[in-house]
Amino acid sequence: MRPKRTGRLLRDALARRSMFLLTAAPPVLVVLIFLALAGKSRAVLAVNSFADVLFGASWHPFQGAFGLLPFLAGTLWVTLAAMALAVPVSLLAAVYLSEYAARKVRAATRPVVDFLAGIPSVVFGVWGTLMIVPFVRVLAPLFGAESSGYSVLAGAIVLAIMVFPTIIHVALEVFAAVPQSLRDASLALGATPWETTKHVVLRKGLAGIVAAVVLGLSRAFGETMAVLMVVGNVARPPRSLFDSAYPLPALIANNYGEMMSLPLYDSALMLAALVLLSVVVVFSVGARLVLVRAERKAE
Repeated sequence: MRPKRTGRLLRDALARRSMFLLTAAPPVLVVLIFLALAGKSRAVLAVNSFADVLFGASWHPFQGAFGLLPFLAGTLWVTLAAMALAVPVSLLAAVYLSEYAARKVRAATRPVVDFLAGIPSVVFGVWGTLMIVPFVRVLAPLFGAESSGYSVLAGAIVLAIMVFPTIIHVALEVFAAVPQSLRDASLALGATPWETTKHVVLRKGLAGIVAAVVLGLSRAFGETMAVLMVVGNVARPPRSLFDSAYPLPALIANNYGEMMSLPLYDSALMLAALVLLSVVVVFSVGARLVLVRAERKAE
């Protein structure tokens, strides 16, 4: 009996350590990526200060000017505009499918949402070029602006549609986890279906809703192909939704392969990737803090 017990204990210890290593791998990988990008960024930072690169408005690599402000501004404009469009629509759609839609409608809609999530981003980009860009070109004069159509708004619309499935899918799972007994108790006390949804379902699922929005934000922030096809890629900070923009992911995707032979240019692109990673981490940590506070309030 003792050899068997010893073997079981060894297997248990091996499984525990293996799971610990697998759990530790993702944060270690993030740190390694951060260190690799920081190491590759040292060359450009030896010539320009970090503040000059981060807040510089001029991007002329062959003249030694590597200002990332236009690209950072473009990323924030497109991402925040996309989330402003995507979050209300996605959450209202999830509420309808979870609380009001008939079972047949729900069963027919879920595969469509999953299919939308599986469409390649380049297809969204082509569709945005053919449909959204002309629409924005026609829309701009109605707001007293001129636009070629390749703009922040075009990128935001395409990006919002790409984010819809992520937020809807996670929100549906969150609403499904709310016990039916809570809904029945609220209705039994005389609350209307909307009051039950507002004060019971949404309140109970607030932490999960925040998580859904964060996942959508992460998807939007790092999207490259579809956005670079419709935003215009002009290295200038946008001043309105109808201006062209040049997000950081598009900058890296457009230039990295061609500029590897130029050390400073290559280093500047690595610094851009480092800034992008840092911004995503800051947003994720901030969202996590909001999530913790929401969980405490819900309790």
